[in-house]
Amino acid sequence: MEKDLGLGQFNDIDSFVESKLKRLDESKAGFDLLFEMMFSERENLMYEKSEGYRIRQTTYGEAREDILRLANTLKSTLDLPFGSVVGLSMNNSLLWIEMFWAILISGYRPLLMNLRLSGSSLEQALKDCGAAAVISDGREYSVRTVLAESIKKADKAYTPDVFGEELMVMSSGTSDHIKICAYSAEEFRYQMHDTCQIIKECAVAKRHYDGYIKQLCFLPFYHVFGLFAMYIWFAFFSRAFVELRDMQPQTIVNTIKRHKVTHIFAVPLFWETVYDQAIKTIKNRGEKTYNKFLKGMKISRKLSKTPALGRAFSKKAFKEVRENLFGESICFLITGGSAIRPEVIRFFNAIGYHLADGYGMTEIGITSVELSEDARVLNSCSVGRPMTYAEYKINDSGELLVRGKVIAKYIIEDGKKTVTDKNEWFNTHDLAVCENGRYRILGRTDDLIVSANGENLNPNLVEPQLRIPGTNGVCLTTDGKTPVLLVSVNRYTTAQRFGTLDKELKEKIAALNLRGQIGRIVYIYDPLMTGDEFKLNRRRLASDLREGRLNVADPSSAGSEEEQDELMLHLRQVIAAALDRDISEVAPQSDFFADLGGTSLDYFAVIAKLQEDFSVAFPQSDGKSLSTVQELYDFIKAAQNDVY
Repeated sequence: MEKDLGLGQFNDIDSFVESKLKRLDESKAGFDLLFEMMFSERENLMYEKSEGYRIRQTTYGEAREDILRLANTLKSTLDLPFGSVVGLSMNNSLLWIEMFWAILISGYRPLLMNLRLSGSSLEQALKDCGAAAVISDGREYSVRTVLAESIKKADKAYTPDVFGEELMVMSSGTSDHIKICAYSAEEFRYQMHDTCQIIKECAVAKRHYDGYIKQLCFLPFYHVFGLFAMYIWFAFFSRAFVELRDMQPQTIVNTIKRHKVTHIFAVPLFWETVYDQAIKTIKNRGEKTYNKFLKGMKISRKLSKTPALGRAFSKKAFKEVRENLFGESICFLITGGSAIRPEVIRFFNAIGYHLADGYGMTEIGITSVELSEDARVLNSCSVGRPMTYAEYKINDSGELLVRGKVIAKYIIEDGKKTVTDKNEWFNTHDLAVCENGRYRILGRTDDLIVSANGENLNPNLVEPQLRIPGTNGVCLTTDGKTPVLLVSVNRYTTAQRFGTLDKELKEKIAALNLRGQIGRIVYIYDPLMTGDEFKLNRRRLASDLREGRLNVADPSSAGSEEEQDELMLHLRQVIAAALDRDISEVAPQSDFFADLGGTSLDYFAVIAKLQEDFSVAFPQSDGKSLSTVQELYDFIKAAQNDVY
């Protein structure tokens, strides 16, 4: 064995996993057993976070001791009857993990509160499940709210006599009703067994780097994907987690590289954002570089017919691309939660990473992930075959049905509790197809839009084909009467650019035989996703369109290329504010450094603001090539009118 992989007395991962599962089967699988098994490798690294120039590390043994001491204080502080529901309203942190277990150890049922939901939705959830208290990192609620930081570790560890028997997870809120899904340790047990299938069938999933598996804490722990796939799966085998301070792109990249992250599980929005930025960066390096990249992608696709050769080529040909993204520590990536654009998943697998698609829901847990190491299979956007303790079938309407032992114990919706029957089929209302035993998700039934001729339009299939470079994305929705294509554009889009966009869109619509089916095109200045949304909420957009809440663009009133005043004024205002100068001092030909006295830090602050305003990728330099206001203006205009 080359390195100590934290496997205790075992010499390889497979025997280590088998021993864990055997112990799970031989004992009654309550949360008390799961706790002891998760924290049994006490010397293993559990958690890492950056603190300035220092990396703070916590072992499983240290975390276990802290949890038991916190539980001692929590039990006496809350003093609630056994089985009381206690909300956990916190963002990802080591303290979240410790509080989660402290609530269970105290004999309570944790309600993992989805902080992406509105205050009214969270209050309704507390009411529906009869929550007695909330542990919070700052937010106040109508029920008793205790700040997590006020719960100090007791001098002595708590000795639990009985653990809580359930935990509750909230749905993401993209449907009309918030659901609360309860899971017992029994469902966790079968989830653990399903991870064994992953490890057996997919060697990449268990790959370590420099002796460690390190999962980036990207998805929130309170989300079903973050809880099961990210935390529970990895904590059961005593692997490490890396804290992400914020969601700024540079923070993510720096964290991955500094901590040598190996695994990232995220939603399609993340992968698509990284992809779009990578392509822009490559194009900004010139036509020769971009053509070389395209040639490499073409060769990679051809060589994918021989997987080993394809992987070897990708590792060598795209080394610089990987260095500019996440570096070389990355071993296994998963996307899930909604459909991903095919070109995005092809990109990551072509450049030498391994990005697989997975499937699950709040009501059913995680039930499949594509385990093939063949790029052609991965690139098909297959979510794989159902895991051991789940079954799939497709009904006559094309909807995916799921049943199995991993499904939630019961579901609360609108205050009504429904106990699930593990032998009954649960209708996910996701449209799916099965090809050679593998499943592919096409979208949701309730996202289908009826066109003028009575045909169903599937936004997940239509939208990727109507994406136009220079826009901020498209969404196929309805105004209540007819299908509408929402197109998000930058505020300074000119009349000429609107004309080009309109022509390109209508040509694409005609080529897809959708002329007459999409009633109208509406340009908006709003982003398609707002706040903490991580996937398109078509219901919200449809409602905003009907209620007039969208900032609709009027192409006929847009300025011409010659009318530079509005954009130029905006640039001058941004630069003047950054340098604490009067706008009269900032002329079109003013040099940011020589004339205005700006520093490199000032320049990067301005660029960050302009990237946010215009969704334009600027060259990664100190600004010497774009140092005047006019040069910045010309660059933005060219980028907006350019084909990526």
